[in-house]
Amino acid sequence: MDSKRIAFVSVFGAALLSAAVDPVLAQGYSSTTEELIRTLNTQLLYAAIPITVLVEGILIYTVWKFRNNDNPLPTKENRRLEITWTVATAIVLLFVGYASYGVMANEYVTTTPEDAQEMEGNAVEVEVVAEKYIWTFNYQGENVSTSGTMVIPEDRPVYLNVTSSDWLHALHVPELGLKQDAIPNQHNVIKTKATETGTYQLYCAEYCGVGHSNMLGEVQVVSQSEYQNWLQEQKQENSGGSGGNSSSGGNNSSSGGNATTTTASA
Repeated sequence: MDSKRIAFVSVFGAALLSAAVDPVLAQGYSSTTEELIRTLNTQLLYAAIPITVLVEGILIYTVWKFRNNDNPLPTKENRRLEITWTVATAIVLLFVGYASYGVMANEYVTTTPEDAQEMEGNAVEVEVVAEKYIWTFNYQGENVSTSGTMVIPEDRPVYLNVTSSDWLHALHVPELGLKQDAIPNQHNVIKTKATETGTYQLYCAEYCGVGHSNMLGEVQVVSQSEYQNWLQEQKQENSGGSGGNSSSGGNNSSSGGNATTTTASA
């Protein structure tokens, strides 16, 4: 098999692998964070496919060609070949480093304290408090708290201040590309913008005890108008509950899903 055949087999194999992964990559993105992460994964995948096919093709060809060689000759130095693969490796590493830095430095993937301080005026800020074995969501500036279900608006920046009231937990919403540790006495901020309405599963991704597997929640992404209506309903329920249900401490169950609304301190 000559070099032309090796090149043809490599290109053909790369095309087949690309066609196989295209249906998966064609799916829409649920958030800006997920789009950034999946786009990076796609770029690295397309860079890795031809390299993998080429290396494996050469390996298979070499094993087959010299399978009956009982007296192999010593390897000879080939400076041109060594320079070629050194330069090629450096180019691949530069591409991977540049692509990765462009994503990891984005505020929708890695949020710095400076990003949190310069929050946009229309942003939603939610304090996410983890405790065994439940999630509590406190909407900053809205006098609204929910347990189990977090509701956020579509196409609007959302800052999540993740913390814990007991020990280590981790917020994980795979479909939105969100993951952050919940550490006692520490707030870790993540920023996202949901781009598709729907309900997304929330998990605890850090083993936290016997109830870890049941420490689940939901993230509901709704339209802007639905979000404002939902906030108004929660405020009205809080206001009514604090005045007429002193024996239960002003706690009411919301009628709009799994979220339990509690009255925030005035």
